[in-house]
Amino acid sequence: MIFQVAITGARVLGRSFAEAYKQAQASSKYQAAAAKAGHPSSSSSGSSSRSTFSSGMTLDEATKILNVKELKGAETDMAEVTERFKRLFDANDPKKGGSFYLQSKVLRARERIEAEVAPFMEQKAADEGVKEGLPKMYKDR
Repeated sequence: MIFQVAITGARVLGRSFAEAYKQAQASSKYQAAAAKAGHPSSSSSGSSSRSTFSSGMTLDEATKILNVKELKGAETDMAEVTERFKRLFDANDPKKGGSFYLQSKVLRARERIEAEVAPFMEQKAADEGVKEGLPKMYKDR
């Protein structure tokens, strides 16, 4: 009887791992195809692709969660993103009866948008500094 329980458990565990592997492969293929096709949610820049894989969230999904307009590089209204983040984050506070899962999704969405917009904002600040006559600053990479 113990042997049968062990065999059944091993089968269930094996099937779970196989299914998880299939889903990971399908997700990987989808991300690669979207990047190759130039899908709006997957930018061609390397940092954008890395942040999608690290956060597990596409830019399109992040904008839908926070209900913000399409991002426009340096012209993105980060004040609107921050305001919506604060409102949704507070509304989903588990101490107030909210959902920790939804709260974490809101946080990841804001982080994903910030990761996408940050290089544009840095470039905009550097360009404004050059216009004002400040010396160019170089980052060590």
